[in-house]
Amino acid sequence: MTQPSYPVIRLKPKTSPQAVRRGAPWVYDNELVTDRRTKAIAPGAIALLQDAERASLALVAVNPASRIARVLDLDTSQTINRAWLAARLRHALGLRERLFDAPFYRLIHAEADGLPGVVIDRFGDTCVIQPNAAWADAMLEDLAAALTEVTGASCILKNAGGRARALEGLDDVGAVLSGAAPDGPVHVPMNGAIYLADLMQGQKTGLFFDQRPNHAFAARLSKGASVLDVFSHVGGFSLAALAQGAASALAVDGSEPALALARGGADAMGVAERLQTRKGDAFDVLTQLGAEGARFDVVICDPPAFAPSKKALEAGLRAYERTARLAAPLVAEGGYLALCSCSHAADMDAFRRASLRGIGRGLHETGAPGRRAQLIHTGGAGPDHPMHPQLAESGYLKALFFRL
Repeated sequence: MTQPSYPVIRLKPKTSPQAVRRGAPWVYDNELVTDRRTKAIAPGAIALLQDAERASLALVAVNPASRIARVLDLDTSQTINRAWLAARLRHALGLRERLFDAPFYRLIHAEADGLPGVVIDRFGDTCVIQPNAAWADAMLEDLAAALTEVTGASCILKNAGGRARALEGLDDVGAVLSGAAPDGPVHVPMNGAIYLADLMQGQKTGLFFDQRPNHAFAARLSKGASVLDVFSHVGGFSLAALAQGAASALAVDGSEPALALARGGADAMGVAERLQTRKGDAFDVLTQLGAEGARFDVVICDPPAFAPSKKALEAGLRAYERTARLAAPLVAEGGYLALCSCSHAADMDAFRRASLRGIGRGLHETGAPGRRAQLIHTGGAGPDHPMHPQLAESGYLKALFFRL
């Protein structure tokens, strides 16, 4: 097959090509020659990237509405088509099949799996694609077909939620790309628990697989314990804890549909009598629990991204500190506190410092200045969320486990 004639874009004369040659996944717009020809390239088009001397560097995905061109392949003899997509999917699938006994995992973690801007979560026979880049949206039919070919999935869904698509100038309309959509929530076995994932109306793709190892660690601390799971979504930490013998769990979230799914999971596990749920603003509920004098053996706070960008970093760190300040006094003597962040803009050091400030303030304000925190474990995302070595954003998840 003859390779298509891709449009050409070039690096500016003073821009070194070495970063791309060494694996950098992005090329910023201020590093590229911009003229009427490049501005006319259609969003999502594939282009040949050259250095200033016209030597070929990579095949890249271009979107004039975006600040970045995404590197697809350093082998410029490749053709970006359905077969190319299938090869990337097979490579990713090989890792997941080695890691997991059941087909419930993140199959594609964007740049780290060689498909920049693409997230694919697998729920048994159903796969959910988040095409968060214009090139993937343009090739969505081929991507869905390749996914069916490689995994044998009977249903492929498109999830169009999230700010990433808006930044690429894309729509927010979900779709059933192939097969029949699941009739109700899907049962997902993980860490001995059963989760209910709403793949059509739920948050993101329906479930957060990234916290799997942190759920497991928290569950090890929870045997016979009372557990508070704040920002619980569908009961991520609380159901894992109950599966490992927690005496009781209270799941707190602002979404009643999410809490209903948590209760459904507990019912499917046969532990419904040990799970309570409480709908409300997390900060308000933490404050109320403190006023009530409530104490728990294990307290976990897994909030949404308080610092989704560098611009939001200071406010985000204040929110993480506030979370720790309100949560720490709720931990019984000798109990455990887990604090999580999914903000890529807040690195581990900044998150740790904010958390420790909050713990210190919370314990001091409640008349327990003699208590101290031991950091016993630091966690990240599971191996189905690999990190691109040159893209810090791909290592976004952080979890700190303290004994107080």
